[in-house]
Amino acid sequence: MSLTLDFLLPPPPASYKADQPSAVHASASPATQRVLEPVGPTFFAYASRKLHNRTFSEDERYQAEQKAKQVVEEEKVDFEYEDVDLDTVNTDPTNWKQQDNYAVLGLTKLRYKATEDQIKKAHRRMVLLHHPDKKADKNDDAFFKCISKAYDTLMNPVTRRQYDSVDFGMAELDEDVPTAKTPGDFYELWAPVFEREARFSNKQPVPQLVTSDPADKEAVEGFYDFWYNFDSWRTFEWLDKEGAEGADNRDDKRYQEKKNRAQRAQLKKEDNARLRKIIDTCLSVDPRIALIRAEEKKRRNAKKDAKAAAEKAAAEEKARKEEEERLAKEKAEQDAKDAANAAKKDKEAIKRAVKKEKKTVKQLFQANNYGLAGEPATPEQMSTQLALLDEVLVKNKMLPNLEALRKSLEQGQADGKFAEVFAAAAAQ
Repeated sequence: MSLTLDFLLPPPPASYKADQPSAVHASASPATQRVLEPVGPTFFAYASRKLHNRTFSEDERYQAEQKAKQVVEEEKVDFEYEDVDLDTVNTDPTNWKQQDNYAVLGLTKLRYKATEDQIKKAHRRMVLLHHPDKKADKNDDAFFKCISKAYDTLMNPVTRRQYDSVDFGMAELDEDVPTAKTPGDFYELWAPVFEREARFSNKQPVPQLVTSDPADKEAVEGFYDFWYNFDSWRTFEWLDKEGAEGADNRDDKRYQEKKNRAQRAQLKKEDNARLRKIIDTCLSVDPRIALIRAEEKKRRNAKKDAKAAAEKAAAEEKARKEEEERLAKEKAEQDAKDAANAAKKDKEAIKRAVKKEKKTVKQLFQANNYGLAGEPATPEQMSTQLALLDEVLVKNKMLPNLEALRKSLEQGQADGKFAEVFAAAAAQ
């Protein structure tokens, strides 16, 4: 029997000779010291026994108990098993593309929230219940194939996301969206809607619709900003028609891929419009928005009222100052008028006093022989003396001078020297 190799052997060393049965081609390397670290399950078992001071039999018993506990823990179910009605789920493995995978595994209550561990447990249960070996007809494995397909789909992150993108079991629930006229509590109506839509977000965590202080304008605006700029991972690949892998040739494959891409883009566009409509409707009935707008209007009105009050106060202050200026001006005018009247009265009083003093002086002058000593004055002398008196009065026309003149003449009259006093006054 000959053996043919599909690769070339390396060339023999130079010391090799075909006629020698054996040959030494190299010497052994010198011995070296190395530090070896014990590793592996055998060492860990040895270390565990030493650490816990257990014998081989004690350690084996302990390991068996731990393994039993692990099995028990794996068998614990953290969700409620559902009975699957074969009349309501897909039992035709050729129709796997349209089947409700969560319903097939009995996970309709969890759906997209189901974890991999829950999917595994549900699958294990369904396999035990519907394995062909448990049926009278061993060849009846149609539903078992549906179970396997559902498990394969949901355990693969890529295909699960594709399926969750169009989850048929969620279609009716997703369409159950309140309208602007739907009666009921706002949060109870709309919170579940946004919770369901949040599963499609690339950005996590997703802000949810929760009761918040209406004054928290930033939180409310942040919520709607996030949803109006929602980044969805829905691809709608699950709905691709006539898989491109089944195309007859490359051109048909490319054409089909192009049609699928166009369909996904259209469905994505429609889904974005659907979500936008939901957000618009929610925004229109959100009581927090009404309260925020009322607060903003109140603040605007407060600013407006404050401005009006400030303008009114400024106008009143201006009017007050103008009134004060008017009153001050009127007072000044009245004071000036009063001062003028007082000056006029003083002037008139002075004139009267001057007139009185002149009259008194003239009376004294006439009573004392017109300022002549000796014989009574003749008419000519009277005329001359009266002219001289007028000159004296002109010289002393000021009231103080007239008073001084009168007093000096009265004193001269009392001393019998009137003529001398008058002559002295005339001579000044």
